[in-house]
Amino acid sequence: MTTAYDVLTELIRSKFPGFSPQFQRGARFLLDNPDEVAVLSMRKVAWRAEVQPAALVRLAQQMGYPGWSELREVFVSRIRTRPEPLTAKAKSLVKEGSSDLLSLQMGKAQASNLDVTTSRNAELIVKVANILRKAPHVHIAGFRSCYGTACSMQYGYRLFRSSVSLIDGGAGTLEMQLRGIEKRHAVVVVSFAPYSVEAVRVARAAEDKGAHLIALTDSAVSPIALDAEQSLIFTHDTPSFFPSLIAAGALGEMLIAQLLALEGADAIAELEATESGLHGQGAYAT
Repeated sequence: MTTAYDVLTELIRSKFPGFSPQFQRGARFLLDNPDEVAVLSMRKVAWRAEVQPAALVRLAQQMGYPGWSELREVFVSRIRTRPEPLTAKAKSLVKEGSSDLLSLQMGKAQASNLDVTTSRNAELIVKVANILRKAPHVHIAGFRSCYGTACSMQYGYRLFRSSVSLIDGGAGTLEMQLRGIEKRHAVVVVSFAPYSVEAVRVARAAEDKGAHLIALTDSAVSPIALDAEQSLIFTHDTPSFFPSLIAAGALGEMLIAQLLALEGADAIAELEATESGLHGQGAYAT
């Protein structure tokens, strides 16, 4: 299905040779950085594209839009997630029936999710790791299907750092857990569409308290990403009825590995002490 974004990009490409140098710089940035166009202000886009803000307005009008806001909405719509109901995908799955082909298709989808997510976030993960490392305390939040990803991240991180906690709202204690967030703390929130209300509440609490908000999510304009300091975006495509969290889990594992690498010898010493304690306390079967 042809979208408004597809029409716009084709129009830009067709008009590009006749643009002025400033229009070409602006148009090139629109095509190369569509996610950023959706979430940045016009002035920020102009600065990144090395053009004047007025040039973006005129460029939008050249494309047939009243102004920048109307052009930007095309980019927002492109990445705004409107998930298909689970029952609709489930019915399609049942109709097609079970087969080894389904397993192969799922495997290919997972591999693609990992490839896309890794290439998109490889450099950014290092920046995020540095933010978490410098924070006096790190809170990690995930709800419903995202709980497992958040829990795994917190468990791995706690092996070599004690000042890490999980926000899960267990037994109706979300409000009490949010009270633990303080200024300069870091808060990692994991969520994908449809976004849980608890995840949004955690993100807003982090913003209100002046904490560093890090989003692990599926869209640059998800409600937990819009005001985040950094966002790690994962894809969750799958032929199954429920979105895949393989790539989200991989992002979490990459982040913990980077944190251990940054901490160096101190982290190794803490990990060794933790591991020795677990064995000594009979945590593992012999």
